[in-house]
Amino acid sequence: VKTLFVNSEPVTLGEGDLFTSKISLEEGENKVSLIAIDNLGNHSEAKYIISYAPEIVFRTLNGEGNYYALIIGVDEYIHPSIKNLENPIIDATALRDILISEYTFQDENVSLLKNAKRGDIILALDYLANKLTPDDNLLIFYAGHGWWDETANIGYWLPSDAAQTNKTAWFRNSTLCDYLKEIKSKHTLLIADACFGGSIFKSRSVFYDADKAINKLYELSSRKAMTSGTLTEVPDRSAFTRYLIERLSENTDKYLSSEQLFSSFRMAVINNSDAIPQYGEIRNVGDEGGDFIFLRK
Repeated sequence: VKTLFVNSEPVTLGEGDLFTSKISLEEGENKVSLIAIDNLGNHSEAKYIISYAPEIVFRTLNGEGNYYALIIGVDEYIHPSIKNLENPIIDATALRDILISEYTFQDENVSLLKNAKRGDIILALDYLANKLTPDDNLLIFYAGHGWWDETANIGYWLPSDAAQTNKTAWFRNSTLCDYLKEIKSKHTLLIADACFGGSIFKSRSVFYDADKAINKLYELSSRKAMTSGTLTEVPDRSAFTRYLIERLSENTDKYLSSEQLFSSFRMAVINNSDAIPQYGEIRNVGDEGGDFIFLRK
C-alpha cells in the first residue's frame, strides 16, 4: 500500500502498514470510507457504517445537580395488630423502574426501601440531608399503612415495626416536614399513598398557573406534595398509585411539572375510588412558588 485515505483524508502509514485516524462522529450512523492505493496505481475501497450514541449525562433542567428519589413501600408488618398489605412494594418497585428507565433518575441515586422500619426511614432522610445540594431535586414516595388522629390533628405513617398499642415506631408527618425543611434540594416532591393530613398544605387554589413557563417554574424553589387523600384505612389496590404510574408511562412531553402530572390523573382516581387526591405546597418548609419538573430522557 502506497497511499491510504480515510474519508478522503490522507493517512500516514506506519510499520507493517498500520495506521491510526481520528474521525469526528455525529450521533447516529456515520459512513466511513477507506481507499488504499498501491505502487501501480491500483486502488481498493471499503465502506463501513459506525453507529455512535454519545454518553448521556443526566442533569437537572439547569444543567447542574441530579435527581434523587427515596421510595418506600411497606406491606409486611412485624406486629400482628397491623394487617399486611399486598401491593405497596409492587407499586414502589414499579415507580422506581419507570423513573430510572424513562426519566433522568440514575440508578445509584434512587433508594428503594422495602418493609422499612422507622429507623431505616430516619437513616435514609439523614443521608439525603447531608448529600443533597441546592442544585439537586428530590422525590419521596411512600406506600403503606397510615393513621390520622382526628383529635390531635396529626398524621402518621406506619413503618414495618409499628404496633397498634403504642406509637414508638410510628412516623409523624411533622417529622417528615422537619426533614423537608432541612434537606437542601432545589425542588422536593412528596408523593404519599397513605394519610398525610390536609393541614400540612398551605392554603391555595388548586392548579394555579399550570401553564407557566417550565423555566420559570424551575427557577423558584418548591416543596410540593400530592397525596391519595386517604385518612382512614389504606386500600390494598391503590387507584392513586396505579394512575400515577400510568400517566408517567404515557407521558411523551420532555418536561412535565408535578402539577400537570397530578391534574392528568386526579379525576381518574376520584371516579374509580372513594378517595379525593390532594395537591399543594407544603407549608413552612421553604416553598417559593416553583414546581418539581420531571425530565424525560
